Amino acid sequence: MAGEIPQPGREPERPPSRQTGPTQAAQPPFPQAERRPEQRSSRQAERPPSSQAEQPPSRQTGQTQAAQPPSPQSEQRPEKPPSRRERARAATIGEIKQTALGLMREQGTTDFRFSDIARLMGMTAPALYRYFADRDELLTELIVDAYNDLGEAVADARDQIPVDDPGGRFTAVAQSYRRWAREEPQRFALILGMPVPGYHAPEEGPTTEAARRAMAQLKSLFYEATQAGLLRRPMLADDDGGIARMLAEHHEAKDLPIDGPPVAPETFQAMLHCWASLHGFTCLESYGHLDWMPGELRDAIFDSSIRLIAKVAGLPEPGQPPAP
Repeated sequence: MAGEIPQPGREPERPPSRQTGPTQAAQPPFPQAERRPEQRSSRQAERPPSSQAEQPPSRQTGQTQAAQPPSPQSEQRPEKPPSRRERARAATIGEIKQTALGLMREQGTTDFRFSDIARLMGMTAPALYRYFADRDELLTELIVDAYNDLGEAVADARDQIPVDDPGGRFTAVAQSYRRWAREEPQRFALILGMPVPGYHAPEEGPTTEAARRAMAQLKSLFYEATQAGLLRRPMLADDDGGIARMLAEHHEAKDLPIDGPPVAPETFQAMLHCWASLHGFTCLESYGHLDWMPGELRDAIFDSSIRLIAKVAGLPEPGQPPAP
């Protein structure tokens, strides 16, 4: 395991190249010596009376007027492209990630060893520590990448459907969620499956933020439906107010990963019921528990499950306005 390999010191980062300091302000024009009219050249004599005597060019720009202090805009320089060394480092990091994912797909697991990655890449295991502090840091980046890709796929599918069709938007999200899990089973397991043995994610670190961003794509759908009055009363309503009271208490204590004002009980129920049903079916399928069922039948059951949970949650049928 990676933890058993002595970690040499990280390769020192290359210090940024020295930037040229701010351009010096141009010197004020030299005082002009008094000239007699008869000493003027023919070219100067032809100038209109309002013309000023020619000023010697300044050291910076050759302007004839007194230089003004440099503006912030003039001090800005175009962003420096990455150096050859930086490009090579980024390419190596990308290759390490792809090799780790390839091992997970080949082995059918979310675990891997630095020594296996190094062997496949033709490197020594200690050389990997120039790019990642340990296996956990590499896993953290893979998890963040997976959450970002899942969130982007879900958002792209959702935004193909108009905002005033929340039922259609949830259907698109559900189909995209399932499709991504089927295309990326190891990455799906990495972020939403069993924990990787020995891995400890940083508390309130990049994986937590990435998970919140990904789940926000689903959450926003129900927020928008509530604000637009398109989410009706759920089939199992919070009649005794128990969910509302608990939501208020936990929101005040900041125990829930929900930003902004308190969530309406109907919105919270709809969001969690829909995600639980969607995730449950997707996990059953991803881990082979529905392999006994023909693919076409699984598709039909999935579609009916999504329609059912949307109806229970209070979402209108796709493409239809909500019932009064």
